[in-house]
Amino acid sequence: MKKIYRIFAAAATVVLFASCVHQLNTLPLNETDYTSELAYKDSDSYIRGLAYINAYYSFVSQSDPGSSDISVKDAGQSELIRQYINLNELSADSFKCVWGDSYVTDIQYDKWTSTINAATDAVYTRCLKGIALVNEFLLQTEDAKLEARGHNAVKGVVAGYRAEARFHRAMFFYLLMDLFGNPPFPMPENIGGDAPAQIKRADLYNWIEGECLDLLDGDMPEKGAVPYPRPTKGSVQALLARMYLNAEVYTGTPQWQKAKDAAKAVIEMGYILNPSFEDNFFQDNTETGAAENEFIFAIDYDKDFAQSWGGTTTLASAAMDDDASSRVASLLGLSSDHVMVERWNGYHVANDYVARFELKEVDWSGEGFGYNRETSDKRAFFINEGTKEFDRADASTGWRCWKFSSRYSDGRVNGADVDNYKFSSCDFPVFRLPEMYLIYAEAEARLGDGTVTSSEGRGYIKALRDRAGVPTPDNITLDFLLDERARELMWEGHRRTDLIRYGYFTAASFPWTLKGGIADGKISIPEYMTIYPILTTDMNANSKLVQNPGY
Repeated sequence: MKKIYRIFAAAATVVLFASCVHQLNTLPLNETDYTSELAYKDSDSYIRGLAYINAYYSFVSQSDPGSSDISVKDAGQSELIRQYINLNELSADSFKCVWGDSYVTDIQYDKWTSTINAATDAVYTRCLKGIALVNEFLLQTEDAKLEARGHNAVKGVVAGYRAEARFHRAMFFYLLMDLFGNPPFPMPENIGGDAPAQIKRADLYNWIEGECLDLLDGDMPEKGAVPYPRPTKGSVQALLARMYLNAEVYTGTPQWQKAKDAAKAVIEMGYILNPSFEDNFFQDNTETGAAENEFIFAIDYDKDFAQSWGGTTTLASAAMDDDASSRVASLLGLSSDHVMVERWNGYHVANDYVARFELKEVDWSGEGFGYNRETSDKRAFFINEGTKEFDRADASTGWRCWKFSSRYSDGRVNGADVDNYKFSSCDFPVFRLPEMYLIYAEAEARLGDGTVTSSEGRGYIKALRDRAGVPTPDNITLDFLLDERARELMWEGHRRTDLIRYGYFTAASFPWTLKGGIADGKISIPEYMTIYPILTTDMNANSKLVQNPGY
C-alpha cells in the first residue's frame, strides 16, 4: 500500500539532487556524491527521484530519522510536518506544551522575533530545499535530457512525474506564502547560479494559482490514476480551494466564489466520507482504505519504510504521560497496557478549546475520560487527570488528546515485540474531504448573509455532524463554522490560518490560554505577527531579501 516509499527506501542512495542551495544553512544535498549522469543512468531512476520529493515532508535525510540534512541540533525536531503543525497550532489555541525548548516558548506565547528558532528554521529551510529538489528534478527530466540518455520510451510517463513534482513545488511555495508572506522565489535557473529574488505575497499567490490551473489542464494524474498517496488533480483542486478561501488575507481581494467552486469540484471527484471519524486516524488507516477514501492528499508514515520522529509519531508520542495513556487503554478495553507506545508528556489541550466540543455529562473526578464519550461529539478524543485548567508548570493539568494514537483498527497497539514499534504508521491528512465541505459552506455564507442556507451547503455540514453524533443547528453561522473547523480539523495544521482569516488571531476580543504569554489570553497581538520573519541567515546570504515588516 505504501509502494512509492518502498521504492525510495530500496534505492535511496541512487537519488541525486546535486544542486547548491547556497542561500540556506544546509548540509550537502548530495549525501552520496553521485553525479546526475550516474543517478539517472537507468529509466527507473525517475520514479525514485519523485519518491524522494513525495517523502520530503516527513524525511529529514536520505539515511535515517536520527540524522538531518540541514544544520540543526535535533533531527526529529527538524521535520517539516512536525514544525508546520507547531507554527499553525501551538501559536493558536489548539494545543499547549509543557516542554522548555526555546522555540516552544517563542511560538506558544506568541513572542517570536526575527531570531531563528527550531520551528521557523525547519519549515522555512525544508520548504526551500523541497523546492530545490523539484527544480533539480525538472531540469533532469527535460525532453532533451531524456533523449540524450536514450530514455525516449518513458517520456509520457515522466511527463506525469513532472506534473506531480510541480504540485509539490506549489505546495512548498503555498506553505511559505501562508507562513512567511514574502519568501525567496527560486526557480531551476537559480540552481548553481544567482541567488533567487524575493517575491511579494500577492504575486506568489498569482503564480501558484496559475501553476495549479496549468496542472489541471495538463499532465497531472486524474484521481485513481496513480497509487495513493501520490497527488492527483484532486490534490491540485484542493490546494486551490484552500488558497481561494484565504485569498483576501494573501492578496487583499476575496475569492469566495472561486473557493466554493473549487471545493465543489473536489467533492464531485468521488472521495468518500468514512462512516467513522475514528477510522481516519488508526495506525493502519492506509491498509483499511480509510485514508484513500477521505484523504485528498496525505503524508505517508510507515514504521518500516517511512520512519520519522515528527508528524504523526510526534502527535501520538507527545500527547500522553504514563497514567493518562494507561487509563485510556483501560477505558477502551484494549489488551495493551497503553494506548501510546511512547509517552513524552508534552502536548496538552486547554479547556477553552475543549469547550468548543459538545461534551455530555462532564465529570472532573479524574476516573474516566472526563465526559460521557457515548453521548458526546465523536471527534472528541480527550481525557483529563482531574483538573480542567492547563498550567504549564504542572504537567498533569489540563486535557490530553489521543486523536492520533498507537492503535490499529482491530484494537491492537504497537508493542516492543514489533520492529520499529516506536514509529507511527498513521498517514497525516494535508487535505481531507471534510475540509472541502467546510470551505464550500463558509464561502456560501460569506457570499450571502453570513449563514449557510442552501440544501447543499447545509447537507455537507449535516454529514459531518451526523458522523460526529451531534445535531445540526438550524442557524449555521460563520462563527459556528469556525468552531466546526476546530472540531473536525483539530491538530491537522489549520488553526492559525483560520483565526487570521476571521480576524481573530491578533484581536484581544478572541482570547485563549497563554495568548501573548498571558494566562487568560486577554491581549492583542501585533498585526505584523500574522506572518513569520524571513530567516536572518538567509537574508545575510542573499542581499535580494528584505525582512518582513515589524521584524
